[in-house]
Amino acid sequence: MIIRQVELVAVTDRPAGYPPADRPEIAFAGRSNVGKSSLINLLLGRRIAKVSGSPGKTRTINFYEVNGRFRIVDLPGYGYAKVSRSVSESWGPMIETFLRERPNLLKVVQLVDIRHAPTVQDRQMIDWARHYGCAGPVIATKADKLSQNQIQKNLKIIRNVLDLTDDDRLLPVSALKRTGVAAVWEEIEVLLESEILLKEGS
Repeated sequence: MIIRQVELVAVTDRPAGYPPADRPEIAFAGRSNVGKSSLINLLLGRRIAKVSGSPGKTRTINFYEVNGRFRIVDLPGYGYAKVSRSVSESWGPMIETFLRERPNLLKVVQLVDIRHAPTVQDRQMIDWARHYGCAGPVIATKADKLSQNQIQKNLKIIRNVLDLTDDDRLLPVSALKRTGVAAVWEEIEVLLESEILLKEGS
């Protein structure tokens, strides 16, 4: 996909701040420090999502409109132990409210760190997405940190922990090496094309 225009159209922690539900949206979710902002910047071809050296900084839902056609939604990172308990406890309801109330949400792309088995919070996130019918591809980030043998071994662990089927897409990606990004865009384009076909058939 050729990215001609990207605009940050909303930064909010509540539904009243969401932009109009007039564009299909694909959300990205993952633990703090999983590399979500780096991947979004790589996908969009510009440094628009803030990459922080301190995990847990993204405490809002950020909406990026792409080519005036659809939005990528950056959900707040979860699972960082050094933030206050009140802040940590606010993330769950914020994310679940978005999943429940956003009619134009196509899928949630789940990010996990390929070096480690998915956490309890990762499992909770994908269970929420399944409950609301919006579970999408899973991206295993930081693939440059492992050998090819380790990558294949850890992908099997991720599939097992997250109960992924053979049909579920699991993509190893490295924002540092810029590998796997084309496969992610293919998944996004499939989702957008499916949404167009659904509208045409209704």
